[in-house]
Amino acid sequence: MATASRALNGLSSVTAKTRAKIEAAAAELNYVPHSGARSLTRQRTDTIGVILPDLFGEFFSEIVRGIDQAVQGAGKNLLLGNMHGSVEETGQAIRAMRGRVDGLLVMPPNSSAEMLDRALTQGIPAVLLNAQAADGSTPFVAVDNYAGARMVTEHLIDRGAKRIVHIAGPTNNRDASERERGFRDALKDGLGIADPLILPGDFREDAGRDAARHLIASGTRFDAVFAGNDMMAVDCMAELSEAGFAIGSEILVAGFDDIPLARYVTPQLTTVHSDITRLGSAAAQMLLRMLAGGEPSGEASLVIPPTLAVRGSTTG
Repeated sequence: MATASRALNGLSSVTAKTRAKIEAAAAELNYVPHSGARSLTRQRTDTIGVILPDLFGEFFSEIVRGIDQAVQGAGKNLLLGNMHGSVEETGQAIRAMRGRVDGLLVMPPNSSAEMLDRALTQGIPAVLLNAQAADGSTPFVAVDNYAGARMVTEHLIDRGAKRIVHIAGPTNNRDASERERGFRDALKDGLGIADPLILPGDFREDAGRDAARHLIASGTRFDAVFAGNDMMAVDCMAELSEAGFAIGSEILVAGFDDIPLARYVTPQLTTVHSDITRLGSAAAQMLLRMLAGGEPSGEASLVIPPTLAVRGSTTG
């Protein structure tokens, strides 16, 4: 049994002739080594856990794509998990993965990771996405949401917009709050507006349509909409277009994230390119370095600067 185990695990202490016989017998029996038993023996699972607020939509699929690109050559598998609500649920998801993964990539749903400190520091390497641990002990990779929101709001102002509406993201979501803060500050600095119109949203497309319908039904005067993400922007733009507004000239519309869909709608959507794929791949690379026994990076965190993708929805 020991010889067979060594042969099937590729150890050099087995002769080529013996290895060939064992591999032939294993093939005839359709034998596959038990990954759980291997994990117990080697004390690692070769699996990385990924916990996201949701698994639906292009934003999260692009994050996972970036993670997969980074780990596919490292012999690691991915175990995906999601939570749809509180940080407590995120903590439960983390605890459920303990013993099943070698490390974790976690994107908490709220504005900080304070309640996750205990779950994240119990012997398992972890990297946060778009969040920071309260004690700074967990490395993170994040997009500069504030800078991106300022950038796109300033673009709308430069295009002549004076009555800009913001469709916000979920309450207590870090990305949403930073994007709203950037919008507010840019509007105050650029137009002297301290109390802009901000409509509620939840990052889902229906919120974009609801916001557009509210603006139309209420008779609100507006000349531009900055939605907290592309999904809301695309559906807001569609609803306004169906109502007869000329998008890109009469009404300017912009989003945030630059998901693939932003380039395939008509007109193409002006948005903040936050390099979502890089967000996932950089976090995965950081975690792989930690698992290899090295430092996560020269610095313990990485903030990705966004760029602006100007397209037809703001240029007419």
